Amino acid sequence: MSSLTTILRFLFQSVGLGLVVAAVVILLLPRFSLNGNTALNSDASILSFNTAVNRAAPAVVNIYSMSEMEGSYYQPRSSRVWRLGSGVIMNSRGYILTAEHVVDNVDEVLVALQDGRQYAAQLIGSDYYTDLAVLKIEANNLPVIPTPADQHVSVGDIVLAIGNPYNIGQTITQGIVSASGGRVSVSRSSYTDLIQMDAVINQGASGGALVNTAGQLIGINNARYNNAFGDGIEGIYFAVPYTTAQDIMETLISEGRVVRGWIGISVNPNSAEQALPSGLQVTGVDRDSPAAKAGLQPNDIITRIGDKPVSSAAEGMREVVNSKPGSALTIEFLRGNQQQEVSVITEEPPSR
Repeated sequence: MSSLTTILRFLFQSVGLGLVVAAVVILLLPRFSLNGNTALNSDASILSFNTAVNRAAPAVVNIYSMSEMEGSYYQPRSSRVWRLGSGVIMNSRGYILTAEHVVDNVDEVLVALQDGRQYAAQLIGSDYYTDLAVLKIEANNLPVIPTPADQHVSVGDIVLAIGNPYNIGQTITQGIVSASGGRVSVSRSSYTDLIQMDAVINQGASGGALVNTAGQLIGINNARYNNAFGDGIEGIYFAVPYTTAQDIMETLISEGRVVRGWIGISVNPNSAEQALPSGLQVTGVDRDSPAAKAGLQPNDIITRIGDKPVSSAAEGMREVVNSKPGSALTIEFLRGNQQQEVSVITEEPPSR
């Protein structure tokens, strides 16, 4: 009798287990494709940036700029040299933001849209210190890049860089934000507060769009980090924040150039991370600059500019840049353990 009970118990357990497995298979079967692949269907959660790319990519253009190269001893005749870059259509009036180094000192600029249209572009203005330039094309039905109402970029955000590297066609690279600001002296000067990320920017992608996962513009792709030997470091790339780029664009459109304050110092962007006193560390002073005339020296730690305390390099340089040439800035600083104060008269940055 006990043997029969054991057999029946075994059968009931086997049948029960089989029913459970069948139920699981029935529930999961729709999630698998008919050909046996494990690709998820449209009802499952798929991580894709397709919507963001479709919103932003049509407004990212290819830029071809041409300049005449003078002849040499071995090649007496002058030749045409084409430079490659990218740009972003900012509004329906045909204004395009790009990097200044893409269109610097060129004779002709051609803009190619993703739908195949091509237009000659007019250079409205450029700003060396932020590496930004504004172009204009005469065209209708232009795709315009979506922009955020309030820009909020945080460390760890996923971003997409869109451009035309090496003229192979529009390319999207993906990365995360390493710093949402504060990277100042890694650019051409200490005037640009940059976004740092690891979305790749190769030659030809400069001036393209850095967008968030909603397809909204958060920056204009700028450059990658170079070490002291001029070697490009992979994984460290920069973009000018959208808010800065928008301000520069509006100024260039209305006035043709950007006027800013300058005192002639180089700064350490990482003062706050190196156990230094809170403030802006001066690493260099230009000869005959306003800072030199006022007596500032390398290794001084600027703690206050005007009536505002300075806690970082980006914050301090922003106060200088936003001052009008001819303004008197009261600067408090530490030299060793001694607190000092000077008055610096700002000037326009020297021409290149």
